[in-house]
Amino acid sequence: MDWQFYKNFRFAFRGLKTVFSTEKTFRLHTIIAILVVAYSWYQGIEKIYWVVILMIIALVMALEIFNSAIERLVDMLAPRTHKFAKEVKDLLAAMVLLVSLFAAAIGFIVFLA
Repeated sequence: MDWQFYKNFRFAFRGLKTVFSTEKTFRLHTIIAILVVAYSWYQGIEKIYWVVILMIIALVMALEIFNSAIERLVDMLAPRTHKFAKEVKDLLAAMVLLVSLFAAAIGFIVFLA
């Protein structure tokens, strides 16, 4: 098999290690995801709800990684606090917050319906 394929996985796992070790909100999302999965298993939810729950968890965590990556890029390109750099960071934070709030709403619908 192609060695580059394995190198790509190594890079991806290194990225996960970086985000997990440097981003407190990612660690918080990870803990919440583990609790949601455990509660879902305990409740014995249907397969379709598993798909929804896992897709939402993946979306929130992927957006958190995207947010962290773009924030680092903004810090690198605009080391001083520029008005637009601050706006970009605020917009990214709003994106993660919005998706997290909707994820919580969907969780309430799944578990309380």
